[in-house]
Amino acid sequence: MKTKSVITIGRQFGSGGREIGKKLAEALGIPFYDKELIQLAAKKSGVCEEVFESVDEQATNSFLYSLAMGAYTLGNTTSLITEMPINDKLFILQSDIIKNLAQEGPCVIVGRCGNYVLRDIPNCVHLFIYADMACRMKRVSALYDIPENKVKDKILKTDKKRANYCNYYTNEKWGVMQNYDFSLNSSRLSPDRCVEVIEQYLSARETENK
Repeated sequence: MKTKSVITIGRQFGSGGREIGKKLAEALGIPFYDKELIQLAAKKSGVCEEVFESVDEQATNSFLYSLAMGAYTLGNTTSLITEMPINDKLFILQSDIIKNLAQEGPCVIVGRCGNYVLRDIPNCVHLFIYADMACRMKRVSALYDIPENKVKDKILKTDKKRANYCNYYTNEKWGVMQNYDFSLNSSRLSPDRCVEVIEQYLSARETENK
């Protein structure tokens, strides 16, 4: 199918959200952005890509102060961005990039509070992918070669990091269904089947909104 929608995907660690997003973009014939957002931010700012990778989707304690002092209004970067901690700088750059990508046309964007950044854009569909812990543990263990006795701890810590990032920069609770259009338990279906279900949802939604 063809789509006119920009699709954002929030995901629990180990749920397969990235794989599903990638397959969805391929099925729809539209661009896919995940780690690519780091590359674009590095190119735009001149900051080393490895530096941004080290703080990706991690919050700092300075951003609220920056907002309170009027240093930054989302979507309107100022020269003061150069004085901000690297975490805040990356969030601001990625937010601007995400908005620009959404203006260019349909695409799939994974993470980075995409649902919040594009909350006022009408042609966006916001998804959240989750899964049962047993399935997540199996997937993470296979993908990252983590010892079985440390897998659950890795999952919980990564989810906590993502939740803190979302809660901090958006003041919204990560994973809460009201912040998304459609949530899907990937434990019940293969990634390909998940893509089919999402395509059906997109088709139905776009038909309703004609």
